[in-house]
Amino acid sequence: MTADDTIFARASGAGKAGVAVFRLSGPDSHRIAGTLVGKRIKKRVAALATLTDPQDGAPIDRGLVILFDGPASFTGEDVAEFHLHGARAVEASLYGTLSALGARPAEAGEFTLRALKNGKLDLAQVEALADLIDSETTLQRMQALGQLDGRLSALAEGWRAQLLRVLVPLEADIDFPDEDDVPAAVAARAGPAIRQLKDELTAFLSDSDRARTIREGVSIAVIGAPNAGKSSLVNALAGSDVAIVSDQPGTTRDIVETRLDLGGVLATVADTAGLRPAAGDAIEAEGMARARARAEAADIRLLVVDPAAGVPVETLPILRPGDLLVWSKADLGVRPPGNTAPAGVREIALSAKTGAGLADLVAGMTENVSRETHGGEPALTRARHVKAVEDALAALARAEANIENAPELAAEDARLAARALGSITGAVGVEDVLGEIFSSFCIGK
Repeated sequence: MTADDTIFARASGAGKAGVAVFRLSGPDSHRIAGTLVGKRIKKRVAALATLTDPQDGAPIDRGLVILFDGPASFTGEDVAEFHLHGARAVEASLYGTLSALGARPAEAGEFTLRALKNGKLDLAQVEALADLIDSETTLQRMQALGQLDGRLSALAEGWRAQLLRVLVPLEADIDFPDEDDVPAAVAARAGPAIRQLKDELTAFLSDSDRARTIREGVSIAVIGAPNAGKSSLVNALAGSDVAIVSDQPGTTRDIVETRLDLGGVLATVADTAGLRPAAGDAIEAEGMARARARAEAADIRLLVVDPAAGVPVETLPILRPGDLLVWSKADLGVRPPGNTAPAGVREIALSAKTGAGLADLVAGMTENVSRETHGGEPALTRARHVKAVEDALAALARAEANIENAPELAAEDARLAARALGSITGAVGVEDVLGEIFSSFCIGK
């Protein structure tokens, strides 16, 4: 992989389509495009042209061709885009011709990597682009767009700029150690700035769980006794038969999942094995163990209870505030006893068969999820960002402790804090995290 290569890939989704976009980026992209179309094309204007294989003169396809001059392109290089029919035969013919003309297939994420190296995007924006491509809900899309617009980057660079300003008086004390009033003056100027930045970073760090919830979604475990109606509930939520429903106890042995959009937050709902005092066999015992583990790890638990059978005592200790107790089979007319749930656990009666109460359940789950995601932008969306802020806070705490007695150590810790914050955007230490970030990208991005 070198910057001198001209690379190509399909930039739109894979598979058969009415229109597909193919991108060519690198120093030879305009020359190659000109060879394919056989005529001069204006830059940044969509031109209808027939692409032809120069070796045998056979047409490849007819479509739109757009040329972009670097650095005013996505990658910062000269770029050519071909909007052609999304047929496998067209793609194979185009790729063969591009390779013959000196270009090579792009590796995963290579277009975006070139955009990063050419200063078109910073590291936080690259991550946001990956999140935007993977987004499934409104909140995921909006959070990714905000970060792609540079909100987190501007914030992180602002923090780093504050630290660089703090370094000025610290360096002054190192340079002029013989003046008696310098240490006190340095502490008076740099100390409050360090404390203010610590408070700001701490506030953002406490908000990181909200960003993680939006980006990664929440997990919801559906638990209860065998035949309580768990699988029927999951099918009703999914709108399809994703779980097997049977009168025979112990039908669900493994975890069955479906995904929901709860007010813009992605939720993974897991149907689990029925819980009872004694398992019928070793396979059911393993299923029950997995169900308990999934319930412990979930963000929200739905305890499904058949009113005719009552609440299994072994399930109540699993519930936590914010969970829901769901009285199932409301269409059978058995009234739930009421006031059964622990404090902070809401009770809802529903029928998976008729749909009665289902909207109330979805509203209750959405309300619980919304509490965890309420807040503004920007936010620390990834574990890497959180680690950078934690490292910066630790360094600032050391700098504050050393500012009067050991200003040279305080200055070094301020530099370490600035370096940690700079790693969010890739201002420093970018090579250390490129492999991890670009492993999530597909070819053509």
